[in-house]
Amino acid sequence: MSLLGLPLAVLIGLSLGLLGGGGSIITVPLLVYVLGFEPKQAIAMGLAIVGATSLFGALSHWREGNLQPRAALLFGSIAMGGSFAGARLSVFLSGTTQLLLFSSVMLVAAVFMSRNARRGAVARVPASEPHRAAFPLVAAAALGVGTLTGLVGVGGGFLIVPALVLLVGLPMKRAVGTSLLVISLNSFVGFAGHLGHVDVPWGSLSVFTALAIAGILGGTWLSRRVSQAALQRAFAGLLVVMGVLILYQNRRALAPVHPSEAHANPR
Repeated sequence: MSLLGLPLAVLIGLSLGLLGGGGSIITVPLLVYVLGFEPKQAIAMGLAIVGATSLFGALSHWREGNLQPRAALLFGSIAMGGSFAGARLSVFLSGTTQLLLFSSVMLVAAVFMSRNARRGAVARVPASEPHRAAFPLVAAAALGVGTLTGLVGVGGGFLIVPALVLLVGLPMKRAVGTSLLVISLNSFVGFAGHLGHVDVPWGSLSVFTALAIAGILGGTWLSRRVSQAALQRAFAGLLVVMGVLILYQNRRALAPVHPSEAHANPR
């Protein structure tokens, strides 16, 4: 692992501690474009890194009173089934296709979180009424998040946080802490689904994970000093930046094939 990867690993932890997500959004592009791992390898490694780091962050948020175990276990138990299935299905997609799907979902999530921050809807949701949407809708969201987690190698925080805020009705800070436990469960199951299909460099994975854990402890401490609205705006901004970056890096896959090129390179 290059020296550049060391501070970036800490940044992953900071993102998870502050925002309850964003770790995989940073991890997968970092492993691919900075450290040179193959996309499928980076996706599997990202799940392990984010899963272990999120578990430490969830414990810190639990001590701060910003974690609702009931919501985490309900959402997470459903999401785990989708995560394992998505990981198995990922063998049928190319690495580039996975990254493009990854970035597209991020941009959609950014729109919803940005709108919610402007309306100030989260501030008006009472913490004592955690369940707003009907159970089938919450279950469908959890299953969808889990499937995407396994399919494109994300912890799912960028989808779990909006779901916990908009569907379950948790305040932003409690959604951040709760999402970390869901991310951890989801990521470990997704990682298990990739084992046997991907060669995992355990040495690099261990060092990277240890540094990310140090970062999440700092991020959890900082989260107590930042407003909920500011967290949502920062979260949405991170999604947009990383989503656009991934689309740019894979722009050739989006360009239409010229007829002359198709004839020159027949399959």
